[in-house]
Amino acid sequence: MKLIQRIGYYLGGFSLGLVILAFFLNGKKTSCSYGPDARVLKNIRLKKIEYSNTIQSQLHTNNLDSVAVNYVLRKGNINFSESNSRQKPCGVYMVEGDYNEKEIILTVENCDSIATITNFRIAN
Repeated sequence: MKLIQRIGYYLGGFSLGLVILAFFLNGKKTSCSYGPDARVLKNIRLKKIEYSNTIQSQLHTNNLDSVAVNYVLRKGNINFSESNSRQKPCGVYMVEGDYNEKEIILTVENCDSIATITNFRIAN
């Protein structure tokens, strides 16, 4: 068997495998959250999110709502140099993200069953 035939068989089998995977994984809620940012953000989003009273008033004065916070928690990045992930009993994370051309910085206290947003800031 010539090399070109081997490459043809390989590419044919590889493409068939991709089609089968796309068929089985179509419509399922699969994710590939392997990076540290993605894993922590997914862990926060899966928990019940609570807001402190000051956060409620800050969101109201800045004409924002929980949609902005959820967007930042979905598309944002974690600043690990400003975070204290090893703090007991709840790790504290700084989440930064853009929403409607505003850079929003959230401080999230990530406990076992609850994630509390303790600070909210709009960077200039």
